[in-house]
Amino acid sequence: MRHRIAVVGGGPGGLTFARVLHRHGYPVAVLERDPAADARPPGGTLDLHEGLGQLALDKAGLLAEYQALSRPEGQAMRILDTEGTVLRDWRPRPDDRANPEIDRGQLRDLLLGPLDVQWGRGVTQVVPGTRDGVLVHFADGRQEAFDLVVGADGAWSRIRPAVSSVTPHYTGVTSVETSLDDVDTRHPDLARLIGDGSVAVYGVHRSLVAQRNSGGHVKVYARFRAPLDWHTNPDRHMSLSRGAGLDAGLDPADVEAMRSSLLALFDGWAAPVLDLLRHGTAFVHRPLYVLPVSHTWAHVPGVTLLGDAAHLMPPLGAGANLAMLEGAELAESIAAAPGPGDLDEAVRAFEEQMWARASRWAKITTAGLERLVSPDPTEAIALWDQVQPS
Repeated sequence: MRHRIAVVGGGPGGLTFARVLHRHGYPVAVLERDPAADARPPGGTLDLHEGLGQLALDKAGLLAEYQALSRPEGQAMRILDTEGTVLRDWRPRPDDRANPEIDRGQLRDLLLGPLDVQWGRGVTQVVPGTRDGVLVHFADGRQEAFDLVVGADGAWSRIRPAVSSVTPHYTGVTSVETSLDDVDTRHPDLARLIGDGSVAVYGVHRSLVAQRNSGGHVKVYARFRAPLDWHTNPDRHMSLSRGAGLDAGLDPADVEAMRSSLLALFDGWAAPVLDLLRHGTAFVHRPLYVLPVSHTWAHVPGVTLLGDAAHLMPPLGAGANLAMLEGAELAESIAAAPGPGDLDEAVRAFEEQMWARASRWAKITTAGLERLVSPDPTEAIALWDQVQPS
């Protein structure tokens, strides 16, 4: 008798879970609130680590396809000072496969493969312990019961309240994202500045990072320390070094107002660096939230979490990797469970393993964010010196 299993969320973790179960011949319902795979932009590029995301893809039988799509050259990293002087310029060896980059959209399509995703099925809550199992409530009013529901639905998970009362808290760091298209043709000087991978500039309590995606697309991230309501509350007008401030009463959807405010915040930085903001096509406001470093919960039969739903941490390259490996490991544990009564023990063992590893990475990324957006820009460079190969 096969278990009735659902995963809520069609991101890298949820899809990896479903794909590995599919490889083992187990059906799984993938419940995704988006109406279609291309309903919204998939986001930027991901570096998949050999022992994490790449291992997960190997478990899914997709490693060779990933290697054909990935961009090893995207591992290149260049650091400038605020005057535009190159301080570090790391370039990968031709055979370096430690952390190749892949666009999120390409990874999504790779994982989707034969999966039958139920698009447009937003989940509002789950109720464990009913007579029929775990009851899933949908936004359209319908309900469906499962033996196991896996919450892979991100930072603001609708599944998390079934096992934990903890909610994400603001880190004090805000990220504003913008994009450049067809950079090699339209902005060749910026293309050279960015190189094959990323370029980063660190200042006092702020940073600018530009990262190349495929097809000449570039993502730019401005990060800075600010109150959560910096853009809406006139009483929280923030002044940083050199007297530069962020405009209060700012609408993040107002492209030119956001551009002007960011250019004021980074006033005095080298003109080529500021061009990353001047040529941005739109701006997306993303305050950075996290869960407690050692977030755990009392085991609840029939419900578990993985990825950001379980251990939201600063976006420093670990989140998607952990979610994918967790999805693959949970799927393998379920497939290896010898009988119907062993499902709960498999999930319980998975949680213990996930908590230990996620806690280590949460400590690393939390400390990393403190150093990357700090009063002393040399802290950021020292951190990169530790993680980059000599």
